[in-house]
Amino acid sequence: MKGLFKKLEDIYAAAAFAEAGEDDTAREILRERKSVDKQMRKRTDKEPRVRLRAS
Repeated sequence: MKGLFKKLEDIYAAAAFAEAGEDDTAREILRERKSVDKQMRKRTDKEPRVRLRAS
């Protein structure tokens, strides 16, 4: 939930900068957000995941 609020905060901040005519700043905010999202998706360990199933 915390990540969702941070993402929305970044989007609204970028929109505010874009409305004020600061397009480059808005793009930079969104570009940083995109790189953070990519880093969060990468899996660091290569061990197989444990599979769970209902019995």
